[in-house]
Amino acid sequence: MNKRSFDAIIIGSGQAGTPLAFKMAGMGHKVAFIERQHFGGSCINTGCTPTKTYVASARTMWEAGRAAGMGVVLPEGARIDLKKVKQRKDALTASMARGIEQGLREHPNISLFTGEAAFAGHKCVKVDEHRLQAAQIFINVGARPHVPEAFRKLSFLTNESILALEELPGHLIIIGGSYVGLEFGQIFRRFGSRVSIIENMDSIVAHEDREISDLIHTFLHQEGIDLYTGADCVEAGMEEDGRIGVSVSCHDGETRVTGSHLLVAVGRKPNTDTLNLDATGLKAGKKGFIEVDEYLETGVKGIYALGDCNGRGAFTHTSYNDYEIVSGNLFNGQNRKVTDRIPTYCLYTDPPLGRAGMTKKEALAKGHHVLEAKIPMKDVNRAREKDETHGMMQLIIDAGSEKILGGAILGTGGDEIISGIVNAMAAGTPYPVLRDAVIPHPTVAELIPSMLGSLSKPD
Repeated sequence: MNKRSFDAIIIGSGQAGTPLAFKMAGMGHKVAFIERQHFGGSCINTGCTPTKTYVASARTMWEAGRAAGMGVVLPEGARIDLKKVKQRKDALTASMARGIEQGLREHPNISLFTGEAAFAGHKCVKVDEHRLQAAQIFINVGARPHVPEAFRKLSFLTNESILALEELPGHLIIIGGSYVGLEFGQIFRRFGSRVSIIENMDSIVAHEDREISDLIHTFLHQEGIDLYTGADCVEAGMEEDGRIGVSVSCHDGETRVTGSHLLVAVGRKPNTDTLNLDATGLKAGKKGFIEVDEYLETGVKGIYALGDCNGRGAFTHTSYNDYEIVSGNLFNGQNRKVTDRIPTYCLYTDPPLGRAGMTKKEALAKGHHVLEAKIPMKDVNRAREKDETHGMMQLIIDAGSEKILGGAILGTGGDEIISGIVNAMAAGTPYPVLRDAVIPHPTVAELIPSMLGSLSKPD
């Protein structure tokens, strides 16, 4: 057994582990870096990057379909070439992953180990024949799709395996009506597949305010997606003709949906089950997440859990912020905490949803005296000029402090505009500053001051 000591061990090349490795190595620390399979983690290989290339292709297909209405004459018969879509995605993700791997291999202070890591003792990690020891260990092992028992005996797809398809599904059935299910549902509907989405909650993206969920439901339905909500009983099996049949019991009755492909998109589980955490004094929580304090340190001093495996965020930007918190505190004398982070995320349907802070129902539940500003996208000139009028803009204000509690921008440009709201919230900016700002015309964001001039109590 080959035993080696390092200043730090980093397990996983996701969006927290990779920059931390380069940060520490650049400071002269000797770093052992372990990656089991994909350099760059899920974001680059099976998450953000590949799915957004598909979103872009789907958008192009949608643009072709509405070209005539915009006064653009195109030859008839636009169709998707899924093999070429996949080839473009593969080239982009491979290039990014190679760049990360090359940088890690070439850095003189980084020793790269490929294989599955598991703890073999207190602050001792085993990788194949190697035993690595370090005073500081950073766990960044990410998460994988969760597949309930009811679907495991079927031929099913996950967000990872669906990206390997080279032929278009005839009818794609999706279990789960949140980020993954809705994004892939719209992608493949625009590609030309029939799509049915089944969600057990009473509305899709049920953690959102109902009016936001209903607006997303409406434009997806208008694109031809069949949506079943309140599906409290779902049973699936193979039909005699080889297709997949899903029996759905909803509030409005029972039905059976039969399709060619099944995508299971009901959440993710952390990749902590192979780490042998007990060997170093750690235990995963009930759902497999490693518990951390507000500084992202575990119950064992010197061992940190970053990214999806700590249950404190499930996005690339929260993973990278985990790196910023740990790096700032350990090396820059800062006092950054995960509890200071303003929740923010985007749903990349088209139009997209940008969310920051609390929803209206969350703010009311916490006892805030809430004022609301909102405007439908159909009243925004820039959206009308683009003929993209689905959605709405909404800001939630605390009446006493005049601080912004949260916001939702569902509509064209919403994924970019929300950053301005997050910045204002991070700065503690009272809403009158935004209300009195001068915003360029013609833009979608120029309506934010106008709607803040008409605050009202929420419905």
